[in-house]
Amino acid sequence: MNRDNNRPNNRPNNRQDNRPDIRPPQRSAAPRPGPRTGARPAEPEGERLSKHVMQLKNCSRREAELYIEGGWVLVNGVVVEEPAFRVTRQTVTLHPDATLLGTDSVTLILHKPPGWLDGVDTDDDEDDEDDAPPPPRGRAGPGRRAPAPPPMLNCRALMSAAQHCPHDDPSIRMLKRHLSHLEADVPLETGASGLVVFTQDWRVTRKLSEEIGSMEHELVVDVAGEVQADAMQKIARLLKDERNPLPQAKVSINSSSPERSKLRFAVKGAHPGLISYLCERAQLDLLAMKRIRIGRVVLSDLPEGQWRYLGAHERF
Repeated sequence: MNRDNNRPNNRPNNRQDNRPDIRPPQRSAAPRPGPRTGARPAEPEGERLSKHVMQLKNCSRREAELYIEGGWVLVNGVVVEEPAFRVTRQTVTLHPDATLLGTDSVTLILHKPPGWLDGVDTDDDEDDEDDAPPPPRGRAGPGRRAPAPPPMLNCRALMSAAQHCPHDDPSIRMLKRHLSHLEADVPLETGASGLVVFTQDWRVTRKLSEEIGSMEHELVVDVAGEVQADAMQKIARLLKDERNPLPQAKVSINSSSPERSKLRFAVKGAHPGLISYLCERAQLDLLAMKRIRIGRVVLSDLPEGQWRYLGAHERF
């Protein structure tokens, strides 16, 4: 009998014990990326119009962009104002009167319709709507919220080529860039109509911001019925009351009839709500309000909802 057959197999491969397996796990091979299925986007055809004008005019890139943005560059006889416009075999020409002078910022005068926001600060208006309490349920029935009122229109939407007054100064060439980067700094009540200023000129912005308190605003106000003398006296006393100081203002009667009367207010500075307050205290039913002048700039006969350029002779 072979003794080796009764001995236990002491080789390491067959040892049975409770020691944990501390061998590191084997990492699986990372999958190889498959074939690229997406094709490389095609390069745009042609070259930028600004580059073409650089070669045509032998000028810098910035000068070429100013020529294009100034409306002096024609592609196949059509004015193109985008420097990134691509040209291939089109005919590119410069207007014979092309110049880099007169490319300053512009100021625009708008006749705001009543019920439109003045465009001064749209962020605050949106925040006010978000913070406002929910509308009353009314006829919506129990457990249902009444439909939200429609959003208010902003007069910035009127700053488009379609709303440019056709009777504006024909010597001013309208460009697309004139309708971008516009700032409004002089507020006007939403319910009022009249003169609103939009500008790209930092000098105008600075003047309207820093000197607006001393600048006179003229408004025409319609009230119901005939204005009596005691109503005018109440307004005068309110404006002179030192216990409750109000902005400087003058008021006079333009016309008066049993059905409707017109008052003229000349107020130093822009003070939304002031005229409504004065009319309420004088027991006058306010029907309409229109701002017709800021400083020395007048609205004149600009139609409602349209805009015009501030003339070279006009100063606030």
